[in-house]
Amino acid sequence: MAVQSGKDLLVKLDLNGGGQFETMAGLRATRISFNAETVDVTSLESQGGWRELLAGAGVKSASISGSGVFRDAATDEKARAIFFSGQAPRFQVVIPGFGVVEGPFLISSIEYAGSHNGEATYEITLASAGLLSFTAL
Repeated sequence: MAVQSGKDLLVKLDLNGGGQFETMAGLRATRISFNAETVDVTSLESQGGWRELLAGAGVKSASISGSGVFRDAATDEKARAIFFSGQAPRFQVVIPGFGVVEGPFLISSIEYAGSHNGEATYEITLASAGLLSFTAL
């Protein structure tokens, strides 16, 4: 299996709600994580006193985070507008050599920073807000 380049892990935003996805400008580091809460159904009858978990139960979620250089692109403006309006539009995450995760995400955090002799940067965090799909590449 070939090693994949980290720069190919892309976060894309649906700019107009019509499926026109564009890569978030300026991101240099991105991460997606998947989580599933467990439902403990252990009882006195559990074999050997071992914990038992209910398969398929619990809440599933995903979070996306990224950081990079602020470029003042259309995606940066759209992200700001989404945050302040509280919308949960569709995003895509392209995982190189693996697949594409797509679905609604809420921007839960957006931070801007800069120093006197450096570039302006931003960090963004998104939380899943509905059903996600996965399409293998």
